[in-house]
Amino acid sequence: MTNIPHVLLAAGPSKRMGQPKQLLSWKNKSLIQFQVETILPTTEKLYVILGAFTSLIHPLLKDYKVELIQFDQWEKGMGNSLAYGIQKILYLNPKIEGILISLIDQPLVSTSHYLDMRATFKKGKNQIIASESDSGWSGVPVLFDACYFNELQKLSGEEGAKLILKKNEADTILINAGNKLIDMDTPEVYRKLFKKFNLQ
Repeated sequence: MTNIPHVLLAAGPSKRMGQPKQLLSWKNKSLIQFQVETILPTTEKLYVILGAFTSLIHPLLKDYKVELIQFDQWEKGMGNSLAYGIQKILYLNPKIEGILISLIDQPLVSTSHYLDMRATFKKGKNQIIASESDSGWSGVPVLFDACYFNELQKLSGEEGAKLILKKNEADTILINAGNKLIDMDTPEVYRKLFKKFNLQ
């Protein structure tokens, strides 16, 4: 397997949701447990970046083979959380060939989609493997070649990896994810998705 760890971003305060997204019920477990179980079959190393609510989340992950990265300045935004996480990962494992990034609030993304992204990646080609929805939106989950690590480590505020995608469209390969790229940001969206996918 290619040396590409997976990073699950789960540090945010869930302001729009009004309660910790990470702890929401999904498929008879917490959302973060569900996400970890979806990702683990696809990677040899899963890093979970935590910030807000760490004391509540930590016990839920104690039985999983994951590496937790605590970012105490999570209030600065997702960009800072991701930049810090990548700095930490590179310190622990400087020879990785790329990194696959996903978000806590996209529970519809499947194990098979992550595997498709990995199967498409070829190291040393400056590739970005991004996800595309049926509506034409593209972005996370996204896999970056190691050549983008310097840029990723400079992200700040709420600016995620989208900026790097826009600058490098010529090197970006899009993998269709159908209608699975819905961000579960608000109670309304959560209730709608929960009713559709959990009460079957």
